[in-house]
Amino acid sequence: MPLHIIVLAAGQGTRMRSALPKVLQPLGDRPLLTHVVETAQRLDPERIHVVYGHGAEQVQSALGYLDVNWVHQAEQLGTGHAVAQAIHDVPDGARVLVLYGDVPLIRAETLENLVEAAGGDSLALLTVVLDDPTGYGRIVRDDSNRVIGIVEHKDADGDQRHIREVNTGLLCGPAGRLRDWLVRLDNDNAQGEYYLTDIVALAAEDGVRVVAGQAGSAAEVQGINDKRELAAAERVLQRRQADELMAAGLTLRDPARFDLRGTLTAGPDCVIDVNAVIEGEVALGAGVHVGPNCVLRQCRIGDGTQIHAHTVIEHARVGDRCQIGPFARLRPDTELGERAKVGNFVETKNIKVGAGSKMPHLSYVGDAELGADVNVGAGVITCNYDGAAKHKTVIGDGAFIGSDCQLVAPVEVAAGATIGAGSTITKDAPAGKLTVSRARQVTVEGWQRPRKDRKT
Repeated sequence: MPLHIIVLAAGQGTRMRSALPKVLQPLGDRPLLTHVVETAQRLDPERIHVVYGHGAEQVQSALGYLDVNWVHQAEQLGTGHAVAQAIHDVPDGARVLVLYGDVPLIRAETLENLVEAAGGDSLALLTVVLDDPTGYGRIVRDDSNRVIGIVEHKDADGDQRHIREVNTGLLCGPAGRLRDWLVRLDNDNAQGEYYLTDIVALAAEDGVRVVAGQAGSAAEVQGINDKRELAAAERVLQRRQADELMAAGLTLRDPARFDLRGTLTAGPDCVIDVNAVIEGEVALGAGVHVGPNCVLRQCRIGDGTQIHAHTVIEHARVGDRCQIGPFARLRPDTELGERAKVGNFVETKNIKVGAGSKMPHLSYVGDAELGADVNVGAGVITCNYDGAAKHKTVIGDGAFIGSDCQLVAPVEVAAGATIGAGSTITKDAPAGKLTVSRARQVTVEGWQRPRKDRKT
């Protein structure tokens, strides 16, 4: 029996107090709706239908690449009305799984169990038992403990409000039956809406077996309605990701202080200290150590490399056994050969660095190519921008650049050359020779430093 999944994502999310539609709010640096759709895809459905409404243009502009059937709900008249908008595109012989765009932490395994429980002709509900069920629809059972309905919190009487088993909103049932129940819904309730939950009572009336399955945890089915709930979901997601990485062998000094906002692959014996932020696709070789408070964004790090505290690496490739930081910044298109060193307060951009070369401290090197075993002293700057265009600096193997030098591109320092400290190099420096560009040092006899007049 084919499976169709309907994701309800039309809500405004007023409690978010944001111009961004609720389903576009970021969780792990990706929209809430993206998490739901990606989980749904793991069930290999025949089709995913997304019902959207508020912020329609923003939602489609941001997520139009998703392989889903977009269904517009012009008026938001309740969850039952929302499902009715999409049911037209579902054949009667299918099973329908209903998900929510603001419930992003649901696990594929939980959904697979729910679909299996529904079988071909039952209605399966996902429920959870809460210590405080305030605000949730209560699961109503008869004397034989069979589910006979769901009553929303606002419509529940005193006894019903003591029920702790609540509806998560996620359900699965036969499309033909669901189509009939949706037609029979009314909006005679406190909200004046068509509740999808009312189909449970209709199913019971029709003699259809209603099955209630339990979610693995309350966090898994938590809806995201405001920024506090969004922050709580972020911590759940991050701990879930941290647990998966640690199970695969990664050492995290404190998994509660780790944020993955993309994908991370790590070789054996890698260690990440506290407050690391990983963004985009990041790959660590074997034995990589990442110090505290580092940001790694869209980069590859070679085996045995040490990344010291407070370092930022973005869109870069770092070779084996390199030393980076502390307080270093590797900007896009930085490529470091093996055993290279980029030390404290060094910034690089669009450079290729040969094996064993080092920039220990306080330098900016951009739009440059460095050979092997180059030494760049403190305070060195490649002057790569003339106000209109970028120019390249080339430094040959074994060159030594003294402290506080400016290399005005385009310029080449040949292999084995030495540049004296404090030089401004505007012409190519020959191989194997010392090149110095300094003003002559002069001592002025008889000079007196100006003095302030004393106040009387």
